[in-house]
Amino acid sequence: MNTHDSDVHTISPELPAMFDGMKLAAVATVLYIIVRCLNLKSPTAPPDLTYQDTPLNRFLLKSCPQLTKEYIPPLLWGKSGHLQTALYGKLGRVSSPHPSGIRKYLPMQDGATATFDLFEPLGDHRTGGDITMVICPGIGNHSEKHYIRTFVDYAQKDGYRCAVLNHLGALPNIELTSPRMFTYGCTWEFAAMVGYIKRTYPQTQLIVVGFSLGGNIVCKFLGENRTNQERVLCCVSVCQGYSALRHSLFGGSSVKMIDADLSRLYTATSLMQIDDNIMRKFHGHSSLKEYYEKESCVHYIHNVNVPLLLVNSADDPLVHDSLLTIPRTLAAKKQNVVFALTLHGGHLGFFEGAVLFPQPLTWMDKVIVGFANSMCQWEKQKPPCQSGHLRESSCAEEKA
Repeated sequence: MNTHDSDVHTISPELPAMFDGMKLAAVATVLYIIVRCLNLKSPTAPPDLTYQDTPLNRFLLKSCPQLTKEYIPPLLWGKSGHLQTALYGKLGRVSSPHPSGIRKYLPMQDGATATFDLFEPLGDHRTGGDITMVICPGIGNHSEKHYIRTFVDYAQKDGYRCAVLNHLGALPNIELTSPRMFTYGCTWEFAAMVGYIKRTYPQTQLIVVGFSLGGNIVCKFLGENRTNQERVLCCVSVCQGYSALRHSLFGGSSVKMIDADLSRLYTATSLMQIDDNIMRKFHGHSSLKEYYEKESCVHYIHNVNVPLLLVNSADDPLVHDSLLTIPRTLAAKKQNVVFALTLHGGHLGFFEGAVLFPQPLTWMDKVIVGFANSMCQWEKQKPPCQSGHLRESSCAEEKA
């Protein structure tokens, strides 16, 4: 017998244990990363509210429970602002409704053609009134986006007529008829749509709604001229940044304030470059800084006197938290403003659901319609001297 045949190669008993330990460590590391990235340990809570104690605000908060109840996002991924932001346009809206509307075309003075889609209510409003929601979508968005279609269908079923602006240049099948597209703060197209609604429906009252960039446009529109607030019951702005200049500074990108020709437009890789090369010049501004200053609603929003609900999310990756001092300060100073800040929701996400799959309707959809319903009810049953458009000081003056 060969002595080499008797050699036995054995594995040290410590090796399997070591491998098992490495596996456990790897699993623990992955779980830790998942917990951190998905923010699973973050608590849920009602929105943080800033407002003044007035009869109107007390009524609105009592009759719009979404503002005072706990917002609970989907358990596995809903506490990640990045995931909510990335998925808001698709997830939960793959089977979104297809509301039937009529496209309207409005010629502008500079040769541009504004378009909006008009959707009639699917039933009577609970107050019996004629109420139209005039809606300004987010950047580059229009009436065919999933989140807009979902919201419009929900509002129609609650008795609202809806008019949705299609941002200039956003619809691929609508050609531009002038050398400009939508911009951060240009209110011309929205004003044209509102004017059309007021002329066509002389008895209707308006609920103004703005999403993201649309929030900047609607607040700027209302603050530019007091006549723009006529027949407006209230305004709701969701996830806007309030100041384009401050937002661009926090964004980490820089654009040289230099003159440019059309060739630079074709090679532009960001909206800031388009704004700097084309849009600021079209609107007569000498620099991008001046353009962003003039286009931001932060310089106009204090002129808005109709009830105003401003909604943001603390984990919105597109709105720096320092920008939130603007709505918080405004709500602390003005009786007509309520600022609601959720812990979660991302940018226009605000999904609700149990564990993995969200509901088609979001917290955002429900809070806008809920707030609008409360405002309409207040106007219908308003006590003397407590209209949504009157300050308590005015009541005191009348009594005096």
